[in-house]
Amino acid sequence: MTGSSLKGHALLEEGSSHGKRFGKPKKDEFDGYNSDNHPRKNSPVTLAAPHLDPQMVVDSTSYDPSLSPLSKSPWSSHMNEDALISNDNEALIGSLVREEGHIYSLAATKDLLYTGSDSKNIRVWKNQKEFTGFKSNSGLVKAIVIAGEKILTGHQDGRIRVWKVSGKNDQQHKRVATLPTLRNYIKCSVKPSNYVEVKRHRNVLWIKHYDAISCLGITEDHSYIYSASWDKTFKVWRTSNFKCLESVTAHDDAVNALVVGLENLVFTGSADGTVKIWQRDVQGKGTKHLFSHTLLKKECAVTALAMSVDGSFLYAGSSDGLVNYWAKETNLEHRGVLKGHKLAVLCLAAAGNLVFSGSADMSICVWKRSLSEEHTCVHVLSGHAGPVKCLAAERDPDAMCNERRWILYSGSLDKSVKMWKVSEHATPQNNHQPPKLSVDHFPRISSFKRSNSKRLI
Repeated sequence: MTGSSLKGHALLEEGSSHGKRFGKPKKDEFDGYNSDNHPRKNSPVTLAAPHLDPQMVVDSTSYDPSLSPLSKSPWSSHMNEDALISNDNEALIGSLVREEGHIYSLAATKDLLYTGSDSKNIRVWKNQKEFTGFKSNSGLVKAIVIAGEKILTGHQDGRIRVWKVSGKNDQQHKRVATLPTLRNYIKCSVKPSNYVEVKRHRNVLWIKHYDAISCLGITEDHSYIYSASWDKTFKVWRTSNFKCLESVTAHDDAVNALVVGLENLVFTGSADGTVKIWQRDVQGKGTKHLFSHTLLKKECAVTALAMSVDGSFLYAGSSDGLVNYWAKETNLEHRGVLKGHKLAVLCLAAAGNLVFSGSADMSICVWKRSLSEEHTCVHVLSGHAGPVKCLAAERDPDAMCNERRWILYSGSLDKSVKMWKVSEHATPQNNHQPPKLSVDHFPRISSFKRSNSKRLI
């Protein structure tokens, strides 16, 4: 694409209406909605959806390690002492291994690491040791975002849970809301015009995702929460009262990734092979997202998005193993393609001048961006025995003031989380290849090898 200015493009509305409207509220669409003990009868069943356990207690139940599967299948923390005293630019410094479930989401804040999986528990780690945890009956935890004192989790059942650390005990997490809230749901359900047709003979409220949530995002000032879903939409929520403000039908297929940029911009990536830009316009007490233009259109699915901390670069990973990127300085002109993986890129993260890409080939590529905007693969991190599904990076607390060093966390379908020490002073190393692929210990998903795969895990 050319480097034409965003302002020069006509802002075209593309799907932010609530769609066709039908019918009256259905009883089973509403009964027990906000109770995790009574999932809706018509909850969608998607690929990789876990079975809900009716014996589990509600989300707000205090965490008791003795009642957890962890007691039968404990995590083991393995620290690499040699790496801790090594001067290498990149080194594996530890592993958290368990038999409880595949790791689907990570979030790091200060000295805490949150991990989500296809088990019914969200773990909290401190100093590479289990600190605490909390439960959600929805099972698969697809996304975790830290918003100040709140922890947001997106789930396979299309709901968002909001958690807060207890003021009396920092090891207790209380569920303060489930989105949509019960109040918002009831108020919306009484109007037939609030229902949209999602499939033949099936109508749902526009404020509710009817398929799995793939990712979450939040604005820099924490005013708005974004949720993207396999139902082809992204939704906007006000943080102050958790009200759903808008639902945007953004793509022709599952929305796999979303990032919130600066200057009211939102970027979405989809299984339809496109990356799109949306402009947020605040109108009274609500929002209106206007379609700007399409950054990328390809045959294979877009599976991951990431933006540099300063908002100057956008990265998009896809199921063909490539990472495309754009520079804000040239009005989001396409600047190149990063080629380092043999299979689909499943996750991306950025820290300083580094970009990390995790793949179904079980490797993590570390890319270093130069002042001339060139990207060089300075290392390939190998150690996982399954696809790398999620990444999170934070500054190394032991680094000196003038050091640019990071701790990278990687979650995998091999049921482990690994911690890596990575420096921006890394130099390119040759002869690094992703490990040979083995699918004996993680879900067998044929879409890893299909360039036109719809949903990658």
